[in-house]
Amino acid sequence: MGAAVFLAFGLAMDATAVAAARGLARRGREIVILPLLFGLFQGGMAALGWGLGAWGGKYVEAYDHWIAFVLLVAIGGKMLWEAWRGEEAKEGEAGLGIYLILALATSIDAAAAGITLPLMSVSPLIAIVLIGTITAACSALGYVAGRALGAHLGNKLEILGGLVLIGLGVRVLVEHL
Repeated sequence: MGAAVFLAFGLAMDATAVAAARGLARRGREIVILPLLFGLFQGGMAALGWGLGAWGGKYVEAYDHWIAFVLLVAIGGKMLWEAWRGEEAKEGEAGLGIYLILALATSIDAAAAGITLPLMSVSPLIAIVLIGTITAACSALGYVAGRALGAHLGNKLEILGGLVLIGLGVRVLVEHL
């Protein structure tokens, strides 16, 4: 069970950082939407990886870092562009498409990790629930922390949020190359 919990926390870190970056811009409903989607996608992608098994693992691992890199850099770049143009983040401004892209970008590695679930000492289903639940909880905490920091330091922290997303994308790419 311990290995499944550690795996869940490890997989949750990118989602937590993205949620914190979004919190810096102080968007409203994202405190509910992001953790829910991040948790569902992490658990779902782990289940997908488990289902694909050894056949799909090599295909997921071959491209997961490129997909995550492109998506995170694109969203981070969009945040930088909006901050540079002086566009203020409005309550509920981001659409479902952005949320789904962020959830996908932060959960791709969970598909590759899902392949290892049968090797754990707990049921793969329990591990999947742990992955989704821990990701949702960590994302909510990250968002709250980012929002508190954003409220303290001002609206221009969207630049920092965009840079964090771009940095995460670059880190994912560099680690896998």
